[in-house]
Amino acid sequence: MSIEIRSVSKTFGKTRALDRVSLTLEEGHIYGLLGNNGAGKTTLLSILTDRQRPDSGEILVDGMPVRNNDAALGKLFMVSEHNLFPEEMKVKRALDVMAYFYPAFDRTYAEALAEKFELPLKKKISALSTGYTSIFRLVLGLSANTPYLLLDEPVLGLDAQHRDLFYRLLVEKFALGTTTILLSTHLIDEAETLVDHTIILRKGTVLKNAPTEELTATAFSLSGPEKLVDQYTEGKEILSSHSLGGLKTVSLQGTLEEPLPPGLEKSRLRLQDYFISLQSAQDHQERKELPHAHES
Repeated sequence: MSIEIRSVSKTFGKTRALDRVSLTLEEGHIYGLLGNNGAGKTTLLSILTDRQRPDSGEILVDGMPVRNNDAALGKLFMVSEHNLFPEEMKVKRALDVMAYFYPAFDRTYAEALAEKFELPLKKKISALSTGYTSIFRLVLGLSANTPYLLLDEPVLGLDAQHRDLFYRLLVEKFALGTTTILLSTHLIDEAETLVDHTIILRKGTVLKNAPTEELTATAFSLSGPEKLVDQYTEGKEILSSHSLGGLKTVSLQGTLEEPLPPGLEKSRLRLQDYFISLQSAQDHQERKELPHAHES
């Protein structure tokens, strides 16, 4: 069982939102989908659920194309900022409707979650605050019991306590072994302990696609006197660097010879720091590749 994304491209006007993206999402993982604004994350999720159609390429869910295919689409549930229910509908009625479209929807569990989150079932969807609108969607997603759960910035507007509750419930859901999860988020620090496989998009292409532990196992921050840092890191893959008052800190990828020279200190990069450093390295590389203006 898997979701196969085969060479998917999508253009909006002159903007290339996705450029021949190919990925395979296998069962038994929580995938983290990371990228700056405009990287193509939401477009990819929309194509996965057939809300948008690619210019080229295809999506297969358990071997079935998603395009106009209720059998394939019924295996997916996406939590996003878009509300698919009439705004005048009450929350309780929305739970009734879910059972029609998702036969495995667990109404009892949904009501238990609503109680945990203090979600008012008798309120109209339009009357919910931003945070409780997100909670409403999360309750639906966690109760849908589809084989694949897609989450696009799911904690929008949630306070710290509700975010923590959601993350714990998501782990419990995953532990049942029946759902593969794709989580798209900007809150990388909060997601790091959840995702076991990370996909990083940049400008519509796949920049990294690997187990999270593998990505960060050889990513380090190294700091010390500038001259000493430069000598030690010569020839190594530098992601980013900062200097202040004769001291220098670099983020780098690769192995470090031990023991370090006296005066140097290293620490392993967390996923968010790795992501930021990687983006900085790409920015720097792209600036180098720009043609110089007024070249003779």
